[in-house]
Amino acid sequence: MASYLAKRLGASILTAFLASILVFMLVRLVPGDVVAQMMGQAGGAEAEASLRAFFGLDQPIYMQYLIWIGNVLQGDLGTSWARGLPVSDMVGKAFMVTLEIGIVTLVVATLVGVPLGVIAAIYEGRPLDTIIQGFNLLGLAAPVFWVGLMLLVGVSSALSWSPPLRFVPPTRSLADNIAILVLPVASLALLQAAAYSQFVRQNVVSAMHQEYVRTAIAKGVPVRLIFFKHILRNVLVPIVTFMGLILIQILGGVVIIESLFALPGLGRLLLNAIETRDYPVVQGALLLVVVAAMVVNLVVDLAYRLIDPRLRTA
Repeated sequence: MASYLAKRLGASILTAFLASILVFMLVRLVPGDVVAQMMGQAGGAEAEASLRAFFGLDQPIYMQYLIWIGNVLQGDLGTSWARGLPVSDMVGKAFMVTLEIGIVTLVVATLVGVPLGVIAAIYEGRPLDTIIQGFNLLGLAAPVFWVGLMLLVGVSSALSWSPPLRFVPPTRSLADNIAILVLPVASLALLQAAAYSQFVRQNVVSAMHQEYVRTAIAKGVPVRLIFFKHILRNVLVPIVTFMGLILIQILGGVVIIESLFALPGLGRLLLNAIETRDYPVVQGALLLVVVAAMVVNLVVDLAYRLIDPRLRTA
């Protein structure tokens, strides 16, 4: 287990390094930069050269990267060109909002999707299975922005209520925090619960058709015991793996939801930084997303090795 963890950590470090190069280069492929935006139609060559020197854009791109990655390795993500604030503080505060949305959405989607998938598998081919399959199809087909907009309009019209416009962390007021997150989480959880339900149904149906399950049923073993001892244990590993993928998808899809509901999360910060060509913020935010995705994958790998002893000796 220790050697496997060391290999995975080494691979993650290498991946993070390659990702940092990709992030740095992709940001600079966006047409225009902060100097071009600041200059507009006014100013001359001397003023533009002075601004480029101030932001370090006059140096070769490889030197810009070496300076940036050297500061990152020391824990310094730089300073925002637009706001003049430390990028680490801005990205850290925004990421906590996004992480809260992601974790709450994952919990809700799991609590809804897994039981629905199990019920659909147990009642395979029956009307209840058809109803759940219809829900899954709707959830998988509906765009997240449409679901969020429909919930916002529907709740506002039916209950004459809309979520507060100012984000309140749970440490300050849990009730206000729930009121702010209920619609964004519902928008994301509806789609992810549908994906969860469909995935769980397929795995449980596949497990129920295995010979060892049929043999246990033929021997008169109680169905509840068969389900919890054999079927659920065998589908637990793919469910844990899928949980990690769902969390990564949530962190990616939360960009639209944060913009729709005016949440000060990482996605909204990233969009604003791209619009203003604030390179340090864009680079810091994207690098944090990549690292978060790698951490999730690492945790998932370790989790299903703990769940399935056969993988420990593989």
